[in-house]
Amino acid sequence: MISHQTNSLELLEGSGLPPFFKFALDSLGNLSFEENLYKKGEVVFRIGNMPHGLFFIKSGKVKIFKYRGDGKEQILTIAGKGRFLGYKDLLAGRRYTSGAIVIEDALIIFIPNKDFQDLIKSDEASDFFTRLLCQDLIEVEEKMVSMAHKSVRGRLAESLLTLNDTYSENGIELTREELANLVGTAKETISRLLSEFKADNLIQIEGRSIEVLNPKGLDRILNFYS
Repeated sequence: MISHQTNSLELLEGSGLPPFFKFALDSLGNLSFEENLYKKGEVVFRIGNMPHGLFFIKSGKVKIFKYRGDGKEQILTIAGKGRFLGYKDLLAGRRYTSGAIVIEDALIIFIPNKDFQDLIKSDEASDFFTRLLCQDLIEVEEKMVSMAHKSVRGRLAESLLTLNDTYSENGIELTREELANLVGTAKETISRLLSEFKADNLIQIEGRSIEVLNPKGLDRILNFYS
């Protein structure tokens, strides 16, 4: 990790952070943010560690994961530009219940806990993170329903559509193992289904990169196998 310290106002410019961060800086005046460059494979935070602040992805990709009962990794989400990390555990005052590892070089802004606690006192910031918590709860419920009731084919189609939004301009850059850990199945099953999707001209595969060619076709699969 390469740390780049500068004043908080410079960090806010073009960062994508919500406007209330600048308002808080104007009113409080002593907030101390830090921008760090994480290389692929570096850990942002570990399961079981205590949070010391809030993370915000300025660029790059980070996988958020837990470990299943059998010790295998279960990827919860792939977080990209504009996502906050670790705020649920920070707000709860508990140890991290999930881990975060960079899968694409990332610029991440770190807001120390003291500054975050000052920020959260404002109505706008409090409302923002309340909405974020509600949105996360809905996503968790939808994920549970998906795992319980959708076939692997349907879950893969759903994951590819979500990842297509996250990666937007570039192809989806995940290993088959990572994709399997996200969908919740075996790597061999993922490889077979990807080959079928490619044969049906739904996706294009170049090495480990996956490009979605037909989102509507994947959406039909998602709805058919729901």
